[in-house]
Amino acid sequence: MNTADVYKILYILLGFYAVFVSYWLLAAGLFPTLVGRCSASYAQRPWKTLFVGLLTFGPVQLLGWGLAAVPNPAVKIVGTTILLFSVLLGFIGSAGLALRVGEGLKAEIDEKSPWRRNFRGALVLGLSFNLPLLGWFVVLPLSLMSGFGALVLARRASRAVAVEGDAVTAPVGGIPVAE
Repeated sequence: MNTADVYKILYILLGFYAVFVSYWLLAAGLFPTLVGRCSASYAQRPWKTLFVGLLTFGPVQLLGWGLAAVPNPAVKIVGTTILLFSVLLGFIGSAGLALRVGEGLKAEIDEKSPWRRNFRGALVLGLSFNLPLLGWFVVLPLSLMSGFGALVLARRASRAVAVEGDAVTAPVGGIPVAE
């Protein structure tokens, strides 16, 4: 292994790290209320969030992989779309986890720039994926699965609030829980 191989691996890891942080910031910027609800889900019931993620993300991924393995190109495209879209939804939900981590790392500037909480949490969460084997094959998949579960729970909570007619205005990390 020479220096070029080391740099190749380093830049690949840095690229993945930048993409993860970017997706979490993008989700927090586009869907602040939803990310706030996902963060509340992690704060109130983290094990339920993980369990719901395991029960929902797994079958969706199996369906996507099954359809992607079919020789028909149209079905293969549908399967690949299901796979990629479910991972994207896992990233959106895990932006709530990044926000939750960032809330635990408070700074004085957070009052002026609440987005920094999510950024700080995304930096820390993304770094936890860089540990070989444990980070790649345990922490990253569990984060995406629990993010999918947080998104499912957040959507169910928003429907329950809409049915009851109550507007939840308590801020979660500076982000309103419901509109």
